[in-house]
Amino acid sequence: QVQLVELGGGLVQAGGSLRLSCAASGRTFTTYAMGWFRQAPGKEREFVSAITWSGFTTYYADSVKGRFTISRDTAKNTVYLQMNSLKPEDTATYYCGVKTRPLRIMEPREYDYWGQGTQVTVSS
Repeated sequence: QVQLVELGGGLVQAGGSLRLSCAASGRTFTTYAMGWFRQAPGKEREFVSAITWSGFTTYYADSVKGRFTISRDTAKNTVYLQMNSLKPEDTATYYCGVKTRPLRIMEPREYDYWGQGTQVTVSS
């Protein structure tokens, strides 16, 4: 099992920034990649960004490219999501997930463990 704890959500004005963190514990040696997804009320969970645990490869949804940056600290078993130039449409609950197998890294159903989520609200 892997346990995930997300921190860093909050309320911010459009154009502002937030930094989310996701700390993993437990069987972290099984991690292939960690990803961030978000879910707005009435919508499906959508991919935001992911990083392989080696750090060699990062992935971004087109909607956040150039504004969000994902990084990881292997010593702390933590992944971060720096979110800049936030827009009201970024408002959602953000979830961190761990994937233990390669391929289909943008598919939420392919993730094995999830955190409890953290709310991000961007006001206009």
